[in-house]
Amino acid sequence: MIYLDNAATSYPKPPTVYEALDHFARHALANPGRAGHKMALAAEHTLDNARHRLNRFFNGRNPERWIFTLNGTDALNIAIKGVLRDGDHVVTTNVEHNSVSRPLVALAEAGRITLTRVSAQEDGRVEPAAIEAALTPRTRLVAMTHASNVLGTIQPIAEIGRLVRCRDLLFLVDAAQTAGVVPIDVQALCIDLLAFPGHKAMFGPTGTGVLYVGPRAENLIRPWREGGTGGDSSSPTQPRELPYYLEGGTPNVLGIAGLIAGLDFVEERGPDHLRQHEVSLCEQVRHALLDMPGFQVFGPADPSLRVGTLSFRHESIPAGDLGAILDQSFDIAVRPGLHCAPYIHKAIGTYPEGTVRISPGPFTTQEQIDRLLAALREITAGV
Repeated sequence: MIYLDNAATSYPKPPTVYEALDHFARHALANPGRAGHKMALAAEHTLDNARHRLNRFFNGRNPERWIFTLNGTDALNIAIKGVLRDGDHVVTTNVEHNSVSRPLVALAEAGRITLTRVSAQEDGRVEPAAIEAALTPRTRLVAMTHASNVLGTIQPIAEIGRLVRCRDLLFLVDAAQTAGVVPIDVQALCIDLLAFPGHKAMFGPTGTGVLYVGPRAENLIRPWREGGTGGDSSSPTQPRELPYYLEGGTPNVLGIAGLIAGLDFVEERGPDHLRQHEVSLCEQVRHALLDMPGFQVFGPADPSLRVGTLSFRHESIPAGDLGAILDQSFDIAVRPGLHCAPYIHKAIGTYPEGTVRISPGPFTTQEQIDRLLAALREITAGV
């Protein structure tokens, strides 16, 4: 199969990730922090090492602020529901994935918060001035994606982060599409809460996620789940110390071992290099489709403003049909539909059918892109 759905989950993983998962599962898969024997200590060391590695890679304040979660959605729920209080106002955008939108809409519909959704420009960029104009005296949180999973647009979070910090508000960034392919410095970008899954451009397995909790959010956030921590078992409530305050239950230590092997790969190749490869392949597809009759391509024309994600549609063939034909007749995996981001599809006029999205990865080859384009030409010939 030609796999072009890396924006959903990266595949294949680097060989070292599979090796790390196999080795850990065979030799160190004990319950971290729950016992004093050698395997439990080795498992705990894996988590401690992972926090140090993430803290260095994203320039966090200290390792204890890195919380391991079930996935990116879980990390976002911990952040959103942990810091918001009744009566708060939240600013978000129409570019968001449902992992941000749905928790916020549910809180708003329950009458617990008020919500303002700022619209992006046609190319998917959210202007900092539009965020600033939406702020009110009751605003507590600005929550937004770093890059659109539909249009690929990278948002100006450095500017937005500074203006949010100047207003003494909290800034939550969903880095699902950027962690691993766009350099992120949480301190320089004024990010208070950073959430991302481990299974995309960090090349870990599914069932892994990360939440960074900065100093300004630490005293506000409340636990999303409570339970065992393996350390302080005498406390009747969740121990206040990070990371255990937000990590109730046994963590996916096997998945974290794979995630750190993925981070090794990212650091070896470099985020900029990885992104350049993916964007370059998307650019070839974009230019080819612009010359093919019946296709419409979405997102910014400037490749420096995008991650390696490209959405398009055909005037005569529905996105779902086009995706199914590519899969069944050509063994090419793409992602048709709304991509869990209905608001931006409404904005660009592709709702409810959606678009076809391709997202190459580090192992995608030129030959595979050529085969995709040949397949699209064959499918649309004579339509």
